[in-house]
Amino acid sequence: MRVYLAADHAGFELKAHLISELSAKGYDVVDVGAHTYDAEDDYPSFCLHAGMRVVTDPGSLGVVIGGSGNGEQIAANKVAGVRAALAWNLDTARLCRQHNDANVVGIGARQHSLAEATEIVEAFLSTGFSGEPRHSRRIDQVAAYEKSGELPDLPA
Repeated sequence: MRVYLAADHAGFELKAHLISELSAKGYDVVDVGAHTYDAEDDYPSFCLHAGMRVVTDPGSLGVVIGGSGNGEQIAANKVAGVRAALAWNLDTARLCRQHNDANVVGIGARQHSLAEATEIVEAFLSTGFSGEPRHSRRIDQVAAYEKSGELPDLPA
């Protein structure tokens, strides 16, 4: 499986660690950047590019890393077709794949040790979508809004 990794300065060390760990486990890892440490860089460009690569490469997943992971997942979600979720533990990493078919995970490098963050990312990558109709229906509703820009009717 191809995995696109992106990080700003706050996630730079974790990204380098994950590239090594995931490559050793057989993942096809693509480093979207930052490629050099710059304490003044901004996360949106890295995360937007990672999101676009995931959307245009069916079957791939993405990991966006910053200090908290919040801004990174927000930026990635601006790419049509990205379903990015912030994961802060093993349960949220698994659930965002099982229930939301998330294709990008955001993680905060300042929130976890390297070992803990690696476990969270591996849980995300190794978990599949459940395919349950209720989850598929919800994903389809969000995708329809994303495509049309029209709000769905509220339930009675």
